[in-house]
Amino acid sequence: MLDIDTIAYISIKSQPGQPVVGGKLKRTFDIVTASLILLGLAPLFVCLAILVKLTDPGPIIYRHSRVGCKGRQFNCLKFRTMFVDSEYRLKLLLDADPVAHGEWERNWKLKNDPRITPFGQVLRKSSADELPQLLNVIRGEMSLVGPRPVVVEELTRYGQRVCLYLSSRPGITGSWQISGRSDCDYDKRVELDTDYVSNWRLSTDLSILVRTVGAVIERNGSY
Repeated sequence: MLDIDTIAYISIKSQPGQPVVGGKLKRTFDIVTASLILLGLAPLFVCLAILVKLTDPGPIIYRHSRVGCKGRQFNCLKFRTMFVDSEYRLKLLLDADPVAHGEWERNWKLKNDPRITPFGQVLRKSSADELPQLLNVIRGEMSLVGPRPVVVEELTRYGQRVCLYLSSRPGITGSWQISGRSDCDYDKRVELDTDYVSNWRLSTDLSILVRTVGAVIERNGSY
């Protein structure tokens, strides 16, 4: 497994000349589609922002550093779904519950996460918390479809296939979204991400977007 220093070297030295998956065709599709969705959902954005603010004090938008194309880090945007003292709540649970600690180590997620607000649960179940990432798409930091956006520490889980991840913009949705989401183990997520990058076609993006609607409605693996 690659260490963080090796990942940093790959990101800085070997990526600049590598083409971005999908090129101008994928980028044009992203900009046009994301802009239309944003315009259509503007009233919903306002309503959700008000509800986030009313149900828990703190910022409306949560920004978290993720690794993007060619190793560039960016602030991934979401409607805030966690309590403002979320890290303290997580530490208390992991220190007290070895089962939860093991689940966190395996998946970087918890099925019963003490950090999530009641309204945050609704946002996550519906995937509405991820709507602000449309702004990330327009800014060129993300794509509508792509690998899961990960933090630096997670790159080591990709091993020798990390270059595949770094050659694509992370997606709001992707193969992982329509394949069980959080119910997939991490190795399966890596397999889905790298297979997507290796075999990209615009028709694949269209298919994943359509199937994502069904996955969100069914709420499979959402937590």
